Amino acid sequence: MSGVRILYIEDNAENRLLVKRVLEAHGHTVFEAKDGTSGLEAATEVQPDLVLLDISLPELDGYDLAARFQEMEEMEGVPVVAITANVMKGDRERSLAAGCDAYIPKPIDITRLPEQIEEALETARA
Repeated sequence: MSGVRILYIEDNAENRLLVKRVLEAHGHTVFEAKDGTSGLEAATEVQPDLVLLDISLPELDGYDLAARFQEMEEMEGVPVVAITANVMKGDRERSLAAGCDAYIPKPIDITRLPEQIEEALETARA
């Protein structure tokens, strides 16, 4: 599926650029936020179909942000995908417990990323 509005909340500019290029090449529109506070604002403004969320963010981390998204009426039904370098035992489970619907470990496999986005969207629709 192309034409999906994706909000990517990530503090690393190089990661944002890489993900944006890969997903836009597959027909998606990617909006960016560099921290949790601007991510909250962007979620309201953009009304994304999916959120990619780095867990290690300045100010408001991804766990807190995922929990806040669950409380926002405008984010109801929007899948939140953790995309993180936190890959120790229990990190995936902690992301899911915080409110993320899926988990993508870094380093990002750019050949699989579009497929992982599709899987998250399909799971959210089911």
